Amino acid sequence: MSSTSDNVDSSIDAATNGTDFDVASLKNPEYVRKFDRVIDDLQDVYQHKIRPLEKAYNFEHFSSSAPLGNDDIAAKPMVLLIGQYSTGKTTFINSLLKKSYPSSHIGVEPTTDRFVAVMDNPTERIIPGNAAAVSSALPFKGLDKFGQAFLSRFQVSQTPSPVLQNFTIVDTPGILSGDKQRDRGYDYTSVIEWFAERADLVLLLFDSHKLDISNELKAAIHALKGHEEKVRVVLNKSDMVNQQQLMRVYGALMWSLGKVVHSPEVMRVYLVSIWLERPPNAFDDCRSLLDNEKKDLLTDLQQLPVNAAIRKVNEIVKRARLARVHALIMAHLREQMPSFYGKAAALKQLSDNLPQEFKIVSKKYRLPMGDFPDVEKFQEALVGMKFEQFGALNEKLLMASDEALGTDLPELLQRLPHHSSFHGTTAKPEIDSEDEDQDSEDRPLRKGLSRTATRSRYAPAKQERDMAAIVYNIIVFTLVLFFTTVVGGGVAMKMGYDMGPLLDLLKP
Repeated sequence: MSSTSDNVDSSIDAATNGTDFDVASLKNPEYVRKFDRVIDDLQDVYQHKIRPLEKAYNFEHFSSSAPLGNDDIAAKPMVLLIGQYSTGKTTFINSLLKKSYPSSHIGVEPTTDRFVAVMDNPTERIIPGNAAAVSSALPFKGLDKFGQAFLSRFQVSQTPSPVLQNFTIVDTPGILSGDKQRDRGYDYTSVIEWFAERADLVLLLFDSHKLDISNELKAAIHALKGHEEKVRVVLNKSDMVNQQQLMRVYGALMWSLGKVVHSPEVMRVYLVSIWLERPPNAFDDCRSLLDNEKKDLLTDLQQLPVNAAIRKVNEIVKRARLARVHALIMAHLREQMPSFYGKAAALKQLSDNLPQEFKIVSKKYRLPMGDFPDVEKFQEALVGMKFEQFGALNEKLLMASDEALGTDLPELLQRLPHHSSFHGTTAKPEIDSEDEDQDSEDRPLRKGLSRTATRSRYAPAKQERDMAAIVYNIIVFTLVLFFTTVVGGGVAMKMGYDMGPLLDLLKP
């Protein structure tokens, strides 16, 4: 900081322009009305056209994705912070809170063993993990599956804050180097995966003096697979090295991440320095760069609410694609198993040959291999399953999911108001052409499967029968009927049955 009397870095003032993270579009009644309507229809699409497919094929058993409730879909945007100990996660959160609500004293305490969700509330309070996991007012219902060992290390800290009116911040335990925290009592990476799936933005924080990536941090980064578009890297305490050293640190960080993050795209890295009290030995030769980088980071946070609806639709699309591929895999495996006995042995053989079975399903239904689940995780989930848990191919459910992806979700995207032109102002948002039609906008999506649906494009194509095949089938049926009658009649006569009445009927 420029002085110890100012508890928050002055660049936050410049980044927020004195608005304390107010997002003007969220105060615009027109935008809020359209946003709420889109969210309501998105809930209907998921509950009526995607959730039935997940339920029929036991989708949640094979993935970390718990069923989405209306509270999950309507929840505020979430920011997930991940980093090793001493990277400044806690300072980052507290600096925002102190700026927006100086009298707040709840904040977040530095910790290495606790998940903390920081949320807005008119009064300050702390909700323990067990209570938070069963509260219908909080988006954390699915966390109870991680058990008491995790819930005892999770809490919700609520405080009045303009910042937190726009999004929720989730602070994760600081990760120590080496194997010091291998035995946490719960599956740390699975919890990270759960939060990453629901987060709108994931910030990976690193210290300019500690770029090593421990085994647990590496596992946490791997748990972010499939959510790379949400991940941003923050190199904190960048003013603790001079300009020349900062260039070397940045290069070393990118090299380390390249060995862990298997993505052809370069991650966005913010070079920032966030302190509650700036140390006297900080370097100022990159101050302008660091201030501009911090402004970019805070702008990304500021834009989260107006991008929330697009992100939610994107997540539902991703989930629907995965659920549909999963359904076709399960139906295929069911078809390959015997009807009467030897099912356990057949399932074991199919599990061992799962990569080849995936290729068969991909070719049969014209599916990209990138939509298929991890082979090892799928094999683990197959252990102990019974034949009855494998659903048969259900064209009706597949058509419903096709309709959601092909019609309903694109329609919701088109109905979203543009916000880029009025970000930071109170001007009326631009409206899509479809939104200008009030009748079209106010007409809710029809629930269930009431729309006229076509055959699922993922169902096996049925062969068209030509005239020659029809004639052939008639001839075969006639011959079978004739020989059955002759042979049956001969057997009956041999056994002494009176065939007179039947022969009289056959006479011309």
